[in-house]
Amino acid sequence: MGRLSVNLCGIELDNPIIPASGTFGYGYEFAELYDINLLGTFSFKGTTKDPRFGNPTPRIAECNAGMINAVGLQNPGVDKVISEELPKLSKCFNKKVMANVSGFSVEDYAYTCERLNDCEQIGWLEVNVSCPNVHGGGLSFGTDARVAAEVTKAVKSVTTKPIILKLSPNVTDIVSIAKACEDAGADGISLINTLLGMRIDLKTKKPVIANKMGGFSGNAIFPVAVRMVYQVANAVKIPVIGMGGVSSAEDVVEMMLAGATAVEVGAANLIDPFVCKNIIEELPTVLDKYGIIKLKDIIGGVK
Repeated sequence: MGRLSVNLCGIELDNPIIPASGTFGYGYEFAELYDINLLGTFSFKGTTKDPRFGNPTPRIAECNAGMINAVGLQNPGVDKVISEELPKLSKCFNKKVMANVSGFSVEDYAYTCERLNDCEQIGWLEVNVSCPNVHGGGLSFGTDARVAAEVTKAVKSVTTKPIILKLSPNVTDIVSIAKACEDAGADGISLINTLLGMRIDLKTKKPVIANKMGGFSGNAIFPVAVRMVYQVANAVKIPVIGMGGVSSAEDVVEMMLAGATAVEVGAANLIDPFVCKNIIEELPTVLDKYGIIKLKDIIGGVK
């Protein structure tokens, strides 16, 4: 394999660059701009059991070094993703794709993952446990190690595909939650999802976003993401996908040194739709600059 290749849960990737869910649609939108087959893979838009219109507008608030969003998991539901979105994708992407799954009950997660299990195009299920638990008082599944483990077990029982638990950073001890997911059968961990943020309009004296608060992403959260990836990667034996404020080839190398096997790029896609392509093209030069022969050799290089 090439110097950029990595192995993610038993599947070889040409490179570790993965556009993050919610920032790359279902892929074919970006295929109009460049050949998306140069990506390692990508995580498609968060998919739920039933269709969701999402949150009321406005949903986006700008920040000095990032953005806040509260889109609300707008998607057509798993049945239409299978019948409409994946066939469109198959015309422009010939690699395995990562399915991002969201839910509001353990049963929701299990149902959606079971439906996606038969899709040949899907290589991994990225299970987002940052969603509100409707049967648990509204707190997200990812804030409680026991509940995160319950979701992991439920999903693991209905699929043969590798499952990757996507964790929220809005907790006091992310390591214990990651370890609980690993113990429950997770094949990988991805982190971090967005931090919780808020902006206020000084003229109206009201929150900018209709939902009041939303997910804060962008360059400002990169140091937090590196720290959490480092902590989790040193505590679990399964692969970690790092994300959060990644926008350059140097960021990718830093995230992998912290322990990431692969790296997702999120908010940067919304600023520059070519950012993932540019990062992949720049990586060989950056590896030469720092005397790195193969990317996979530096995974977890900082202890």
